[in-house]
Amino acid sequence: MARATNIAKVLVIARGPLERFVLALAAMRRIREAHPQAQIHLLTSPPFEALAQACPYVDRVDADGQPEDLGDWAELVGRLRGAKFDRVYDLEGSAWTGRLFLLLRPFPPAWSGSAFGCALPHRNPQRRAMHPLERHADQLKAAGIWPDAPTSPGAAPPPDASWIGRRALAPRVQPRLHVLLAPGAAAAPEAARWPVRAYGELAQRLRAQGYDVIVLGGPAESVLAQAIQHRAQARDLTGRTDFAQVAALAARAALAVGNDTGLMHLVAAAGAPTLALLPRTADPHRAAPRGHVAVLHAEDLHRLGVDEVLRAAERLIPPIQKTM
Repeated sequence: MARATNIAKVLVIARGPLERFVLALAAMRRIREAHPQAQIHLLTSPPFEALAQACPYVDRVDADGQPEDLGDWAELVGRLRGAKFDRVYDLEGSAWTGRLFLLLRPFPPAWSGSAFGCALPHRNPQRRAMHPLERHADQLKAAGIWPDAPTSPGAAPPPDASWIGRRALAPRVQPRLHVLLAPGAAAAPEAARWPVRAYGELAQRLRAQGYDVIVLGGPAESVLAQAIQHRAQARDLTGRTDFAQVAALAARAALAVGNDTGLMHLVAAAGAPTLALLPRTADPHRAAPRGHVAVLHAEDLHRLGVDEVLRAAERLIPPIQKTM
């Protein structure tokens, strides 16, 4: 890891959504290692403020990264100019951050990212087709702080968010005796979600093996949790946990099973053996969680049987049984 010793103040931009924020943690760790003496600020959005405040890779958090009008934009630009950052790592690479770069001209900080005209450009024409972990690794390689960054598909190390679980206060559970289910993705079409009746049967069979079952998600997923509870005894924590508490539960879970959601990236990063159920519209090479993870990429999730899901879980943590 190359260290930049003449840089005193760094800004990292990672505003979400959840899966992108979680995956950006791997790059944040490398940035921290490259700038051990620098003061590192993170520009993010309100849902991730608590996670960011606990993050060991940053020193200060600015969660006001969602300007809504010209006044908000002017305030944000003035605030960033006044901070006098020596370098910016744009881990988002969006039209939004490109606009921010332009507004900081004519004298922007040394900017690592895809913004046109920046000092440390990430020019790889395939960057949009890369998994975020490899894309970030390639970007930091181009910026000169990770010379031997692994950038081939699947090569970049996954994010390690185990620190979240250690610092958060989670609902009481017995370590390794619970399974997490994330049946959500409420905004996705029904075809992109494994049916809730299947989750109910899976919960029933896991309960028969001695596991406690916990259903996670936002308030919109409470109806799914109730449907699962009609089939099996399960603990409904939908809408009742923040991201840090979810990570704490995941750090002690025997298994997590869920749809293509940001929550699955979080539980995998926190250390749970994770089984992700992806629809045909999702490309696992570009979007799947990483870590102790297995992926079932189904042409039709509604034809994916509980037996097949259970077998995949058994391969992930053979055999499924209580561990004391």
